[in-house]
Amino acid sequence: MAAAGKTADKTSRARLSAVIKSARDTMRKDAGLNGDLDRLPQLSWLLFLRAFDALEDSRELLEEDYRPAIDKPYRWRDWAGDPDLYGDALRDFVNGELLPYLKGNLEGATPRDAVLVDLFKDIHNRMLSGYLLGDLVRQLNEINFASSDDIHTMAYLYESILREVRDAAGDSGEFYTPRPVIRFAVKQSFLSLGESILDPACGTGGFLVESLEELVDRADSTEARQQLQRDLRGIEKKPLPYLLCMMNLILHGIDSPTIVRNNALVQMTSEYGPGSKVDVVLTNPPFGGEEEASILERFPKGVQTRETAWLFLVAILDKLKPGGRCAIVLPNGVLFGEGAGTRIKERLLRECDLHTIVRLPQGVFAPYTQIPANILFFEKTGPTKETWFYEIVPPDGRKGYSKTKPMRDDEFEECVKWWGDREREGREENERAWRVPVADITANGFNLDLTNPANGDDLIHRPPYELISDLVAIEREILGLLEKLAVNLEGLK
Repeated sequence: MAAAGKTADKTSRARLSAVIKSARDTMRKDAGLNGDLDRLPQLSWLLFLRAFDALEDSRELLEEDYRPAIDKPYRWRDWAGDPDLYGDALRDFVNGELLPYLKGNLEGATPRDAVLVDLFKDIHNRMLSGYLLGDLVRQLNEINFASSDDIHTMAYLYESILREVRDAAGDSGEFYTPRPVIRFAVKQSFLSLGESILDPACGTGGFLVESLEELVDRADSTEARQQLQRDLRGIEKKPLPYLLCMMNLILHGIDSPTIVRNNALVQMTSEYGPGSKVDVVLTNPPFGGEEEASILERFPKGVQTRETAWLFLVAILDKLKPGGRCAIVLPNGVLFGEGAGTRIKERLLRECDLHTIVRLPQGVFAPYTQIPANILFFEKTGPTKETWFYEIVPPDGRKGYSKTKPMRDDEFEECVKWWGDREREGREENERAWRVPVADITANGFNLDLTNPANGDDLIHRPPYELISDLVAIEREILGLLEKLAVNLEGLK
């Protein structure tokens, strides 16, 4: 059965981009959509239904026991090209029939189909004009998915939409991980088929998609591919990133993404037993955030802290299997934090081999924050004996990053060469790499915010205006966090 709007030729990437641009121009005219944080979710769920219908088309041809995930008349092909559904009639159908069906009428279906119920439970049509909605649907109906290659093209374009959502979200205090950082963390985690991989702050799914792409070519059977899909797990608290993550993974070929929508600190501290443990954690948890008192009570008194990143680290230590490993992005403040932070770092070094800390350049998350960050790599294999530090520096002539000049993959190439194999054999100290015995770290109060000894006089050679500019940017950000903390404390009175 042909999907509505299909033509003989598949849609090129350029054509697809043009259609999406036209669709977004249409949405800008609707009074119900205010800014990209409204328009992009609206585009995303409609675009998802269009792409999902193409995937269903392929399933119908390939699977002998095929059963549609969406029944008539709610499939995209049934209503998107119906000339009688336009204007108010289309708006009323979407609001009164389609979305209620997707939110509840699939309950009791197979796990794959039930994904749709969970996906659409918080979706609303925000467009007020049924005529503009009709124009938008017909524009998206021009996209042609003639083969699985077109789904990959859709996934590629979807990544560009996700980047724009991340840009818009940055204004709300959410900072998404740059793709080069994700690729590096995944690559240096040396993933294997059969390992359970969790991102407890998965956002739009960057770490999970990269893990999938790292392993999918090794899965040479249907069973192996299905197991790989089950092994990729995520937790996401906020509805918009959750929606985009689910759609992103489905468009990357994962039929039933194992993504839980919940506060990860609640989810991870509610799961018990060996079956709840995982082999690998890859994540960039929110930092600078604060959790409510009921969340803190889930943790031992000695490590109760409102710093979200610290609580994630504790939960991850509990979540890893013996022998498990983790790559986690953390800000400098976590490395030198005292009080509960000191006790958490002491536990980390006692239970795990914190073998590598990669110090990222300032501005990796620019333009949203100038706070420097790091990637910590550790394995739950016993106490740390020594920790290697490696400093990533911007390319020659660059002092930092911006929205138009972000970090690039090749900036990690030297570190990858230095790293060695999975056992990290052959490492040597150089102008970017140094090692610190755990006894020195302990004697220094478990401070992990250690600078490169080769750069001892670096500050002397930097121009004063650069130093002042950096200090002003960081102080402004710290002031903003303190003001936020003061408001929250005032509310606790």
